[in-house]
Amino acid sequence: MKKIVLSIAAVMAAASFAPEASAVPVFARQTGMACSACHFQHFPLLNGFGRAFKSAGFTMMGAQEKVEGEHLSIPAMLNFGVLTTTGYDTVSGSTANLKGGNKAWFVPGSGGELSLFMGGRISEFAGFLTETGLGAAAATGAAKIALMFPVGESHVGVVAHTSNGQGVAYSYETLNTGAVNTHKMTALNGNNQGAAVTNVNGGHTGVYSAAQFLGTNTAATGLSFVASNDNLGFINIGKYDLAGVGTATAGSLPLTYVRIAGMFEAAGFEMAAGVQSFSGTSQVGINAQAKATVVDFQAQGEVSGMGLGVYASYGSAPAVFGGTNAFNARNLQTRSSFNIGAELGVIPGVSTLQLAYRSGKSGGAVGADTDNAFQVGATYELAQNVELSLTHTSQSGSAWAVAAPVGKSMTNLMMEALF
Repeated sequence: MKKIVLSIAAVMAAASFAPEASAVPVFARQTGMACSACHFQHFPLLNGFGRAFKSAGFTMMGAQEKVEGEHLSIPAMLNFGVLTTTGYDTVSGSTANLKGGNKAWFVPGSGGELSLFMGGRISEFAGFLTETGLGAAAATGAAKIALMFPVGESHVGVVAHTSNGQGVAYSYETLNTGAVNTHKMTALNGNNQGAAVTNVNGGHTGVYSAAQFLGTNTAATGLSFVASNDNLGFINIGKYDLAGVGTATAGSLPLTYVRIAGMFEAAGFEMAAGVQSFSGTSQVGINAQAKATVVDFQAQGEVSGMGLGVYASYGSAPAVFGGTNAFNARNLQTRSSFNIGAELGVIPGVSTLQLAYRSGKSGGAVGADTDNAFQVGATYELAQNVELSLTHTSQSGSAWAVAAPVGKSMTNLMMEALF
């Protein structure tokens, strides 16, 4: 732990000499705005303007030229973006996912992420986004088309979506509580963390987010009805199945997702609170159910000129006797978790410090299911689209009282670049 604290201190010291940041990621090309216009503290966290952009279905334009005609309004150029990750992982316990046994470097396309994003405006009321892996792992990872029609100060429409590991919440979500793993405080893990860690309790993101601890970021394909108001909140009612990209059909979409979130202001902070409900029996597997409930809260604002984000959530997934629950892997009793995280912008627009805590139940055998965790981290923006992060997670409880547990302690140093 001492080494981790010293490493974080070194990152923070380097931040004081940071140049002014600027960036041009995928939607910045369409809007003509810097990354910070849409993001709170750092990407991928959304601020109010970012929520408004998403609410309008990625259709908002800026300085970019359009091709227009009768019933036609598209950007003059198709916008692209590339996401890469480079870094170093250490995980307690030996796992084959780490090339060195329990530690490894990863670089773009070899352990690290190398993805191409395409998306933007289709019309005045429709937008699109897709992610495709590059190199040897070339394959579509996620895609969605949003038809969001303006109704007064709100937008109402339908989102068709598919993904291999972002869950049904990928259809539409604007909170930063980890309700969907594309908007979260903790940086993405390097791929080398391995299934033995991330599939059990969400890895780093499962410390501050109940939804990620339960594993709601499954493969999912479906249709969602969405109504959104930038000042009041949104409703997302979806039908889907646990079928990912490349599935010819998701059948009758037997699963149901209901998401309600409200926005309000208090004490100078932008706040939001909501609930997620997952229910139904999937056609993928025998009696494979997807049952969970998550309530969440966030507050974003400033304290003494420094940005502060606070994110809390509680979730539970029941055991399914005679079947399985996609959100309760051990399935012996109810899986549940209370999670809270906070991020302080110690150098506004450049660097943050993070703390998170989880009090959880793994869903395992009675007396062997306590699954708690503490997390400390830091981020440093080399540029608005180039982020360094250092994250350390220490996990404890009876669920970890086994011989040579994999992932009880995890440290991840990573650079994400989006351009």
